[in-house]
Amino acid sequence: MTQRVPVRLETWSLRLAPPLATLFIPIAVVAIFFWVPTDAGLGLSQRIFYFHVPCALAAFASYAAAGLCGIAYLRYSRSEWDHASNAAVGTGMLFGSLVLITGSIWAKTAWGTWWTWDARLTTFLILWLVFASYAMLRALGRGNDMTPRYAAVLAIVGTLNIPLVMVATKLWRTIHPQVIGNPKGGIEDPRMLATLGLGMVAILALCVWFWALRSRILRVEEKLSVLEASRP
Repeated sequence: MTQRVPVRLETWSLRLAPPLATLFIPIAVVAIFFWVPTDAGLGLSQRIFYFHVPCALAAFASYAAAGLCGIAYLRYSRSEWDHASNAAVGTGMLFGSLVLITGSIWAKTAWGTWWTWDARLTTFLILWLVFASYAMLRALGRGNDMTPRYAAVLAIVGTLNIPLVMVATKLWRTIHPQVIGNPKGGIEDPRMLATLGLGMVAILALCVWFWALRSRILRVEEKLSVLEASRP
């Protein structure tokens, strides 16, 4: 029964995520560029925030899902859980890369530099590198029966770094802005909050859509390889 859970999630994701993404992405784009007010301090460059933060949330969710699916794979040894974890890492790498790119562009306009070894930036880069090594392991370890188990352990280890990234601005002195949950400032305009919410829904729907597509592709590839191996 447990092996059907990721397949069912994949099926429902392919039913719900595409229409949600198709609906909310245009609305979010219009809100970002034509409705939300311009930040008084950072100007137009602040609008990248509405892409940057939702992409970070999608990356965190994907990496966390990869770790949870990795735990399930180690427990049940079902390929469906391995495919779900592998697909989640691929999706997380996409949105994690977008976080680094948009963050660098924003840093250049706000701080005058493309990169600084700030605590939040450094811990996120480490998180990204851990899952980049996961992707390398999957690519180089094809055909090895132990690769999925090693990958599952690596995904779990990577997931444990997510809380550190999220609390980095509180643990260390950092110049990275904390605009969410900051009692001393942050987003206060209702239009900014609404636009951020729209962006999160749009990006998360797109993230789930990509994960489900990738998971299905991996399952189909496995079935094809089994059929090819069974040919006389």
